[in-house]
Parts: sequence; C-alpha cells; structure tokens
Amino acid sequence: MKIDFQEQTVLVTGATRGMGKQFADDFAKLGANLILTGTDKDEIETLNREAKHKKHVTREYYAVDFANAESTKTFIEAIETYQKIDVCINNAGINRINLIDETLLEDWKDILKVNLEAPFMITRAVSRLMKKNRYGRIINVASIFGVISKAKRSIYTTTKFGLRGLTVSSAIELAPYNILVNSVSPGFVLTELTKSILSEEEMKDLASQVPINRFAEPAEISHVVLFLASSLNTYLTGQNVIVDGGFVDV
Repeated sequence: MKIDFQEQTVLVTGATRGMGKQFADDFAKLGANLILTGTDKDEIETLNREAKHKKHVTREYYAVDFANAESTKTFIEAIETYQKIDVCINNAGINRINLIDETLLEDWKDILKVNLEAPFMITRAVSRLMKKNRYGRIINVASIFGVISKAKRSIYTTTKFGLRGLTVSSAIELAPYNILVNSVSPGFVLTELTKSILSEEEMKDLASQVPINRFAEPAEISHVVLFLASSLNTYLTGQNVIVDGGFVDV
C-alpha cells in the first residue's frame, strides 16, 4: 500500500508555518499540486517566485486574512475558478486567550471568522467542485480544546467544538458523493508558535502531563492527515481523530 497524491490538487490554509507548512511539504513530496494560504503578503510574493523554480509539482500561494470578509471573499472566488480540488485541509486558525468576563467582542468576532466561518465557506466552495468529480477528502484541523478546555480558552474552544459540528454534518451530506470529511485534534505540538509563547519550563511542565512525556512533532500530526486525505481512506468519515500522546482521556 502506498499513499500517492500524483495529479491531485490539495488546498491547505495556514500553510506558511507550523503544522500547515509541514502538511504542504509532505503533500508536495507525495506528488500533489498545491493551493496554499498565508497572511504575510511580502512572504507570499517571495514564496510564489520560489515556487516557479520547483519541479514536478506546482505551488500557488495566496495572501489571505480570514478575519477580513473581503479578503476571504476574494479567495473563495479564486477557489471557484479551479477545475478540481481533491483534498482540502482547513488548518488556518488563531487564538487570543482571556478570562470570559474580560473577553473582547472584537476577539470573539475575529476568532470566529478565522476558525469557523472560513472553514465553512471553504468547505461550501470546494464541496461543489468535489461533488462534480464525485471525489474528495476534507480534513478540519481542530484541537484537543474542542474536546476539553481550560481557563481563558472560551472563544477558541467554542470555535473548535463548532468545527467538529461542521465536520459531522458535512460528512453526512457529502458521503454519497465519495467525499469524506474528518477532523484531526492535535494536542501540544512543537511549532515555532509554541516556542514563542511558552517558556522552556512551561513546555517541560506540559510535556510531563502527556503520557508519552513529550510534545508532538508537526510530522506526527501530518502523518494522520495524509492518511485521512488519501485514497487509502475509503470508509472513515465524520470522525475526530485525537492526536495528543494520550493527554485527553475520553
């Protein structure tokens, strides 16, 4: 058995860093042509110039701010010009932590737009293409905080629980068209963002609470995503795969 994405078009949002970049690089190694998003316009221009010199697969980057309605609308219109999108990874997400009674309404609006409204709009657009081709795989990157929660995560947790709802409902609707929809809920992952917001001591403390006794590497999350997105997955849909080293006991 072999995972192969030759001649497939794969969309990954939030693909310029962290887990999203790992997903994009792994799909490219397996032959996929890529549609990728990031937020930094200058970086996107540079990545598109570099992509022109890459052989075998194409990478097309879009600068998108999913908190901005016009930016999201422009990207959705771009998606609709493609003949086919075989795989969609809704990965882009943001988080701003605060106590519930001190939470800003602006943060509520922004996090909902990026973490929940954007995946809904993208799923709606790509599912139309997938239905025409009677094939598709959609993976929503949720979080263990869509299964459990902790203090100061009220908005983030709300969006990740909502993403699970979107996953289950769209999986039911799209299954007759050979479109499988699942979510992956990572635990603590060793990314640039994690390193920037947690001290070494805080990371050690969190790692000690994980039965495997360490954070995940981005590649370990990617391996699960690759299977769910591949033609090897023919029957698994509407599910939430928790990849957390045993942290969540459900």
